[in-house]
Amino acid sequence: MSFAARDYHPETRLIHAGTLRSQFGETSEALFLTQGYVYDSAEDCEALFSGKKPGYVYSRYSNPTVAMFEQRMAALEGAEAARGTASGMAAVTTALMGLVRAGDHVVAAKALFGGCRWVVEDWLPRFGVQSTLVNGTDLDAWRKAMRKNTKVCFLETPTNPTLEVIDIAAVAEIAHSVGAKLIVDNVFATPLYQSPLKLGADCVVYSATKHIDGQGRCLGGVIVGSEKLIQDNYQSVLRQSGPALSPFNAWVLLKGLETLSVRVRQQTETAAAIADKLAGHPKLLRLVYPGRADHPQADVTRKQMKAGSTLCAFEVKGGKEGAFRFLNALKLVSITNNLGDARSLITHPTTTTHQRLTPEQRAELGIGDGLLRFSAGLEHVDDVIDDLTRALEAV
Repeated sequence: MSFAARDYHPETRLIHAGTLRSQFGETSEALFLTQGYVYDSAEDCEALFSGKKPGYVYSRYSNPTVAMFEQRMAALEGAEAARGTASGMAAVTTALMGLVRAGDHVVAAKALFGGCRWVVEDWLPRFGVQSTLVNGTDLDAWRKAMRKNTKVCFLETPTNPTLEVIDIAAVAEIAHSVGAKLIVDNVFATPLYQSPLKLGADCVVYSATKHIDGQGRCLGGVIVGSEKLIQDNYQSVLRQSGPALSPFNAWVLLKGLETLSVRVRQQTETAAAIADKLAGHPKLLRLVYPGRADHPQADVTRKQMKAGSTLCAFEVKGGKEGAFRFLNALKLVSITNNLGDARSLITHPTTTTHQRLTPEQRAELGIGDGLLRFSAGLEHVDDVIDDLTRALEAV
């Protein structure tokens, strides 16, 4: 019985799925650092290039190490297929552009990572694809935004950086009612805590740079969906436009997947403990964590997520000045725009990930000048809490 045919738990799939062993029978996945491949004959080369014979012809198209990462991600997600990309943004851009043509329309949630919002608002319209941004938690807004030419709906949940939770199943139903496809950026939930495909989404994208690597080493992304979706819409785009995932990065990501469940579980416990500790702190205006009962979309969270998140967001008093005082007082937690790392990280969205938005746009999304996005690492929770509470004294 093949590995894919067995109903293994996610933790097991993270270690064993997609393993391709060479003639040497290695335990760890082999790293195939090669651009091209040689053939036994001209006829063999022709058969491979024409697709009549399976195999590898060029590492921009496919590579054994990259294929292992793709197969493992598909198995983890419960999908038929996956394709690796050079970065998370390469995955998002390809996922969107592969489904649209000039004259089409995209509906997306307003609360998106800055780069994703740029692709929807600025990049797609250059090629004749119109876009509408809506409040992602307002299902009526999704319904009203649908048009006859709407081909794609796009959202991330929980959102970056305010950790709103959008009802995937409900948006999928709305999208499908007009024949549109739903793409979900699942980075903040990870494939362990949320399964968009099972909730009705057609395509899931990840920045593998985040939790999947999770140790600050490399860039990577992945698109996950049905074999038909990927073959019909993404295969040629990926082959011809070249956002290829490097074999070395794919190998690093495979190693990251082996410990993903252990890391994410611990990071989630830490994030939840920090949220409980800081909630109601006199130096904070608010705190948002998807695992808490006071989360604005607590009901949706319980319905579609298995656990909270490795991240929490909180707004300190004093706006940007208060936020900077807090950040500069930290000794353990690192200031950076990344997340999902073994180290606890924190960022100030107003001046980093969402700095290109106008003050009015940020205010509409609830991104105040004092808002901070915290990503829990693997340090002892007491040390992280001590660092954060001490830094709050400087606000």
